Order: sequence, then structure tokens, then C-alpha cells
Amino acid sequence: MEIDFDEISQTERYRFLTHRVVPRPIAWVTTLSDSGVVNAAPFSFFNVFGSDPAFVGLGIGNRKDGSPKDTVLNIEKTGEFVINTASQSLAERMVQTSYDYVPEENELEAVSLTSFTAVKVRATRILESPAHLDCRKLSIQKVGANHLVLGTVVHGAVDDEFDDEHDGSIGTIKMLRIGRMQGSD
Repeated sequence: MEIDFDEISQTERYRFLTHRVVPRPIAWVTTLSDSGVVNAAPFSFFNVFGSDPAFVGLGIGNRKDGSPKDTVLNIEKTGEFVINTASQSLAERMVQTSYDYVPEENELEAVSLTSFTAVKVRATRILESPAHLDCRKLSIQKVGANHLVLGTVVHGAVDDEFDDEHDGSIGTIKMLRIGRMQGSD
């Protein structure tokens, strides 16, 4: 099968890519609005891209009406965000945070999750999440109907139960993390 991306629709490109690039980790991103409202949303176009400096990248599409999502707007304004780890026990509530909320609504409160203070950024963490990356914006580039958000990781945290003190590794299998194995079908 050969596919010319100039000859297929955006939906067909999305479907092709999300069925071939698997698994994809999920960045469960929390940000704060100017008025201090917590925003939480999952994104599977995400990965770590380097360690010196440590930095991550997020691919965030626009809303259906073409406007930027709250996550992008908040990162543009505050320059900060937190990537929280999604585990199996949190999967349903993580998906619920992807629903369309008004900017004045706190997604974590809406799905009965708890925000708590991050160490190096104002954006809050999700208490129930087993691991966190506090990040500061490096850049945001608009690429078509998407935003490429690059951020420097300035602090990391893992719940003690997943930290192996003997060899310095993290018990990622024990965490029961979830990822994206394909698109929406």
C-alpha cells in the first residue's frame, strides 16, 4: 500500500498515522489560566526529545471550530505546564478531562480529582497521578491546524512506591501506565 498524503483527507492522514505510530504515551497536561482555573487534558501526540537539556514535545490540535485549545492558550500566557502520568485506575477520568469544558470550569474538580502544588511551576499536579514533570515553555509553533509545544523539564516526581532505591529505576510496569494504541476507532 502506498499513500500520497497530498491525495487524502486530514481524517485519513490522522487515521493512517495513529494506526502506524504505536504505542504513543499520553501526556496528561495540567495548566492554569490567568485567573487561576485548572485545566487538564490528555494528549497522545507527545514524547520526550532530549535529556541535555531535558525537554518534551506536545502536538496539540485546534478545537473543531479552528480555535486553539485552552491548554495552548494557558501555556502561551503562563509559560508553564505539568505532565502527569495516566495509569489504568485513572483512565476513565483522564478521558473525561478531554471533553469540551468552558475555560472557567476546573476539569479536575469536574471529574473528582485533586490538584496539588508543583515544585517549580505554578501549574498544579494531579494528586492521584503516580508521576509528574514540571515544565516551562521553550516555544510554541503553529503548524497547520496544530501547535507544537516544546517545554523544558525543570523538575520530576514519582510516588515513593514506584521508586526502586536499589538501582535508581522507576517501576513503570507496576504503575500500570496507559498509552494510545490507535486512533478513535
